[in-house]
Amino acid sequence: MGALVVLLIIIGVVIVAAIGIYNSLVVLRNRCENGWSQIDVQLKRRYDLIPNLVETVKGYAKHEREVFEKVTAARASAINAGTVKDQAQAENMLSGALKSLFAVAENYPELKANQNFLMLQEELAGTESKIAYARQFYNDTVMKFNQKQQVFPSNIIANAFSFKEKEYFEIEEPAAKEPVKVQF
Repeated sequence: MGALVVLLIIIGVVIVAAIGIYNSLVVLRNRCENGWSQIDVQLKRRYDLIPNLVETVKGYAKHEREVFEKVTAARASAINAGTVKDQAQAENMLSGALKSLFAVAENYPELKANQNFLMLQEELAGTESKIAYARQFYNDTVMKFNQKQQVFPSNIIANAFSFKEKEYFEIEEPAAKEPVKVQF
């Protein structure tokens, strides 16, 4: 009788531990999804600012059509990205196009003094900071989630319930070394 009680206690502890591990995996997965949603909010804000910025610069630099087309194409590509990896590539392309746009703006002193341009520039700089913070939060959460799936005994539960690793939202090396410059 005593051995049966011990066996039931051991089985109960194992079940409670498995439930705890499963729940912690679900919590981390949900945090990853929330982190990605926060990045998405900031990216959409960025995408909304870009057409206004392009139109403001167009008013002063009408002959810079190629730059405007690159920014517009990069924005469309970023909006339509499907996976985290595609999104990262599209954001790298968009950051490069924005650098070109701001390089064009440097050639027009009257544009640099324009209140609308200055306001958009400030909003974009703030949004870039928020994107960086949201990306850091997301990547930290992804690291915890992926790590939880790889360590014993969590890996057993993760495999049994088909938890999949999440992708990091990474910027390519050249873009990571040079921040988007939005100030003059």
